[in-house]
Amino acid sequence: MEKKPFVTLEQIREITETYPTPFHLYDEKGIRENARKLYQAFSWNKGFKEYFAVKATPNPFILKILKEEGCGTDCSSMTELMMSKACGFAGEEIMFSSNETPPEEFAYADKLGAIINLDDITHIECLEETLGYIPETISCRYNPGGTFSISNNIMDNPGEAKYGMTTEQIEEAFRILKGKGAKNFGIHAFLASNTVTNEYYPTLARTLFELAVQLQQKTGAKVSFINLSGGVGVAYRPDQEPNDILAIGEGVRKVYEEVLVPAGMGDVALYTELGRFMLAPYGCLVTKAIHEKHTYKEYIGVDACAVNLMRPAMYGAYHHITVMGKEDQPLDHKYDVVGSLCENNDKFAVDRMLPAIDKGDYLVIHDTGAHGFSMGYNYNGKLRSAELLLKEDGSVEMIRRAETPKDYFATFDFTDLFDEMN
Repeated sequence: MEKKPFVTLEQIREITETYPTPFHLYDEKGIRENARKLYQAFSWNKGFKEYFAVKATPNPFILKILKEEGCGTDCSSMTELMMSKACGFAGEEIMFSSNETPPEEFAYADKLGAIINLDDITHIECLEETLGYIPETISCRYNPGGTFSISNNIMDNPGEAKYGMTTEQIEEAFRILKGKGAKNFGIHAFLASNTVTNEYYPTLARTLFELAVQLQQKTGAKVSFINLSGGVGVAYRPDQEPNDILAIGEGVRKVYEEVLVPAGMGDVALYTELGRFMLAPYGCLVTKAIHEKHTYKEYIGVDACAVNLMRPAMYGAYHHITVMGKEDQPLDHKYDVVGSLCENNDKFAVDRMLPAIDKGDYLVIHDTGAHGFSMGYNYNGKLRSAELLLKEDGSVEMIRRAETPKDYFATFDFTDLFDEMN
């Protein structure tokens, strides 16, 4: 699969007249088209809803676009709940899935009318003590333990994850919650991350659907919804075949009709909480080559660094790079593309074959629309970049300004010193 940027060199040159590099750029058209395709894939399920994982791209402008496309939000913290409220999400448009949750966050989620997804059976007591009651609609997170595999390929190791309840615990949780007044139950599980296979969701669905039948039969609790969570990934590498969301939706439908419908549970709503799939391909990090170094290796230094995109440094993750204007030139130079942090893992690419890069060239780092800006930080006193939106009409809007030194010093209580420094 050839990876092409959704922005042209001419557009970048025009943008940089107003907004200097580096910056994250998002593609409104791509975001909307992808959301519509997801809803098309699950249109057979009357109650289907996508709860976008706010942690992936916590920007109100992005959230409002997704809201217009029918999505809710999946939140894991107080500030994500607050952002959802500010963007107009309310009630059961919000899913609150957290772990080791502070009581005040349970209280705020309940105040918003959000669906609370409990990570552990011991949290029932905390929730009841905090609220004084148990909400009528409640969800529980499931962890089957062991390893999660598809066609003999191990996808992940849930048994090592800190999330979710065992089979015995979730059954007991349903009994306890039902006894305390809960009426509508949900099941949630996240068993593998960034899968690039159409088999993942249908396989996960079978696990959860069979569990739902078992729980409803054993406890008498009404299972109203099943949350397939995230885990549907994107093709970061050009040689990967992207997921086909229409095929995935059809695969889940077949399992639904095999397991839930015969059990009299054909009214169960399905939810997803996709982050990476919804946004990653529709964002990029635009940076400029500012230095070159020739020592034991060939280095290209750019004006972005790991504070703008942590994934390569943290996970060794691959992000494709396009040297703008040189798309048709031979990939005959081997480079490490690096940032300016005082850390040797601050590398966007290692031994990457690229066209000859000159100082002043613009590089587009692909697939940063999720877990890109959101994982940024201020190490070395670095400042986070702007976020820009390429709108459907071709115009560009700043949806988050770049940080300034004043922002960096804002939490210190000595503004006079800052004034002196300036």
